[in-house]
Amino acid sequence: MKLPAALTPLRHPAFRLLWLANLCSNTGMWMQNTGAGWLMTSLAPSPLMVSLVQVASLLPVFLLALPAGALADIVDRRRYLILAQAWIAASGALLAVLAWTDSLGAWGLVGLTFCIGIGTAMNSPAWAATTPETVPRQDLTGAIVLNGIGFNLSRTVGPAIGGFTVAAAGAEATFALNALSFLAVIVALLFWKREAPRATLPKEHFLSAIRAGLGYTRASPVLRGVMLRGFVFFLFAAALWGLLPLLVRQQLGLGPQWFGIMLAAMGVGAVGAGLLLPSLRGRLDRSGTVTLAAVITGTALVLLGQAQHWAVALLAMLLYGIGWLAGASTLQACAQLSVPGWVRARAIGIYQLVTFGGLTLGAGFGGYGGEALGIGTALGLSGVLCAVGGLLVRRYAIEPPAAETAAETGVEAGTQMPDAPRPAVPKPEPAAPSLARLLNDESGRVLEVVRYEIAPQDRAAFLTAMAACRQVRLRSGAQGWRLYEDVAHPERWVELWLMDSWTEHLREEGRMTEWDRSVLARAAALHAGPAGPEASRYLNVMPGLLS
Repeated sequence: MKLPAALTPLRHPAFRLLWLANLCSNTGMWMQNTGAGWLMTSLAPSPLMVSLVQVASLLPVFLLALPAGALADIVDRRRYLILAQAWIAASGALLAVLAWTDSLGAWGLVGLTFCIGIGTAMNSPAWAATTPETVPRQDLTGAIVLNGIGFNLSRTVGPAIGGFTVAAAGAEATFALNALSFLAVIVALLFWKREAPRATLPKEHFLSAIRAGLGYTRASPVLRGVMLRGFVFFLFAAALWGLLPLLVRQQLGLGPQWFGIMLAAMGVGAVGAGLLLPSLRGRLDRSGTVTLAAVITGTALVLLGQAQHWAVALLAMLLYGIGWLAGASTLQACAQLSVPGWVRARAIGIYQLVTFGGLTLGAGFGGYGGEALGIGTALGLSGVLCAVGGLLVRRYAIEPPAAETAAETGVEAGTQMPDAPRPAVPKPEPAAPSLARLLNDESGRVLEVVRYEIAPQDRAAFLTAMAACRQVRLRSGAQGWRLYEDVAHPERWVELWLMDSWTEHLREEGRMTEWDRSVLARAAALHAGPAGPEASRYLNVMPGLLS
């Protein structure tokens, strides 16, 4: 039987195994979130304290996403994920024990929620980066959307189970079940036979890995656009998380079961949106999808803020789930598709740093607004700002030209290979054997140079081509880039860039996509000399004097 388009990634066994395990752990996490939010309404029933539970779960991702992404790119990813799951399970078990013995106060709940958030922060970039390892590229977008469907399916089931569990056995039972759910992920990771990529060079150092990730992000306009639009979307959409428990309890006058039902309604909307996204993609591009998602989410928040009856609130939560899934999964797909494999976990970490920063601020401001303005007004204002903000930032691109074509052909996102044969990229001469002892990971910086001769009539075209070359060099790890024109011979140009070490220079070639190489070749094609541009490398042998 043929699977529906939205479910086709499940035909890959490794993805299916990890997806099911993640569904189990996410269900447990949503049960715990339901229990923690409701427990805080008893321990300290103020909007600010209830929102701090959400802030405590989100803040670690903001603080640790970048180092977590770097670690996930340079260590064994499978072992790293197992350790992260074990940390979350241990923290959840401690939370359950303290709650069961009545030893848990309001700040203890916030503190242990923060500890669980640390595990989530360390886990998230690595987990997201495993998806391209378990499905072929043509199924990657569908797999990311399916991850979102699974997350929201757990959001449908988890809060409902959590709400009834709180009513029947107390919040501590949800904490214990959450800790147990992460054992399923650990077992799945133990069964996953990951084929780690073969490395011919030494592993990157932690700080240089972070530096390379930041350099790539600075030089990638598309990734920066994804992060900006994600920050705006999540900043204003996050007000719901800190205010929903109080809205259910105070504005609607309902019990913990209804808190779970409200979150389940959101999950139903999100799952429905995830199933419809593949068919929507043919009618609306990703940028338009994110803009529409911001408008739907904003409308839902305004409606929820005015709700005085459970039926209106359920409708609002259904709409919120549709907007949330459409925006979050589309932005996540754009972030993953816009970067090559060598930097994927770091790029996802930086993306999560920015977006979870927006979530953390949004949850905190939502709680403050709930105290200062009232729950309904705070939600309504957040909804208006979410819709308006989404419309204002829609001009920032979140996918390169011809990204769909690139994905279908298996070339990295942003590529569109030229039809005509391209000239060779300038290559330097091999290193002299006498310098072999100096060429290692501990060597000083390497200055790379390419010399061009450009006809006067090609000057403008050359400058345009070199602007693109600058982006390629910086994305590939260059620490600085310059272009100089000879004042006595205007046809002579020198391109210069720095690599942190000889090993980083060797990594440079492997970091380039086919599109990057075509960019460099187009610049080389403008060279007017008979033998092509001259490329050379210089080693800083006296760093103490020349740094």
